[in-house]
Amino acid sequence: MTIHITEQTVNTPDGRLFVRVWSPPASALGHRASPPCPFVLLHDSLGSVDLWRDFPEALAQATGKPVVAYDRLGYGQSDPAQGLPPADFVAQEGQVGLKPVLDQLQLQRAILLGHSVGGGMAVNAAVQMPERIAGVVTVAAQAFPEDRTLQAIAQAKLQFQDEAQLARLRRYHGDKARWVVDAWTESWLSPAFASWHVRDVLPQLKCPLLALHGEHDEYGTSVHPQVYSERAGGPSRMMLIPGAYHLPHREQPQAVAQWVQDFVQEHGL
Repeated sequence: MTIHITEQTVNTPDGRLFVRVWSPPASALGHRASPPCPFVLLHDSLGSVDLWRDFPEALAQATGKPVVAYDRLGYGQSDPAQGLPPADFVAQEGQVGLKPVLDQLQLQRAILLGHSVGGGMAVNAAVQMPERIAGVVTVAAQAFPEDRTLQAIAQAKLQFQDEAQLARLRRYHGDKARWVVDAWTESWLSPAFASWHVRDVLPQLKCPLLALHGEHDEYGTSVHPQVYSERAGGPSRMMLIPGAYHLPHREQPQAVAQWVQDFVQEHGL
């Protein structure tokens, strides 16, 4: 199956967002009508559209659905952000980033797939816009700032003091690379973020949820997918991926895409 790739920008009050769309044949996103329930991907704290690598195409191949990914403000090819994220940035993304993307691409309903912090963003967005979100998949998503998570982030903060490590991020974020690191480490390590937890939001989530998590995830134990699956207000389940770490969609893209397709078929999405 040949996947057609297009790119565009989405205007928001705070700046332009870069968007890439992977469309299977006969499913291209047009200006007048959208196919039902395409996927929209929400990246992690250091992520970007390019850092999804081969996964969006694998997902489009496995499901036959269009896949949309965008760079959040301050990341990748999107415009720079002004200042570091507020303490409630996880809850805000649905309105400041995702909704403008859905609106400009004329997507009335979508399935959200969020990696790491993108998983929390996906759940919050689905609760805020229940009529527009048909399902949620989380991949290596944190439910709260676990000690293991914070220790790994503190170690990464030290590593990114090395200019060579920062140079690797510049390939994806350009001059915004230092901001990207600070937006991650300073947000998660801030005392203001210590009380963040998805447990109060999850019971309001009524659409189907699949929580995927790597067996050896260095940024969180299996307690996180358990929280997502046990507290969700709608049908939900978790899957612990054998041998996987924090990037299962890049470590095992074909397998993850197939599990997501099984989820889509199970719930008729």
